Amino acid sequence: MRARELDEQALAEIYDSYNAELFRYALRMLGNEDLAEECVAETFSRLLHVLNKGGGPTQYLRAYLYRIAHNWVTDQYRRLSQEERLSQEETIDDSGDNPPQAVAQEMARQELRLALQKLTPDQRQVITLKYLEGWKNYEIAGALNKPVGAIKSLQHRGLNTLRRNFGYEVVE
Repeated sequence: MRARELDEQALAEIYDSYNAELFRYALRMLGNEDLAEECVAETFSRLLHVLNKGGGPTQYLRAYLYRIAHNWVTDQYRRLSQEERLSQEETIDDSGDNPPQAVAQEMARQELRLALQKLTPDQRQVITLKYLEGWKNYEIAGALNKPVGAIKSLQHRGLNTLRRNFGYEVVE
């Protein structure tokens, strides 16, 4: 309610509460820190714009923010070809104690991002929220404005697609 009144303290609390997890989500989806930061900035900008017009969520603020971020990420995928997305990948940080391990981890992340790109946008969001962000099915259902049964179905189909992409036999 305080955020709807554009109370600066309330808006700062919202930002502090959700900034880091939205960044992690965007980074997982995009694989690029600059784009992830841009996504978070745009997400909060859009929230402020909606609140300024008297709109915005009455409940499930977290889900509302993730929906904004997801839509922004989806728009990015539409704008960029696969080659452009791959050329914007993070450079591998090999300055640590184990450069081969850093390379292997980055390759695994890139392989996962490519596999997630082959899913439908809804499947990608369900899989990301469920397995990478740790959300419960009812939370995902609220974020996507879909019944829990539809979330389970998207999860099942998405996991099967990922299994096929990674060479595992899929038993229906």
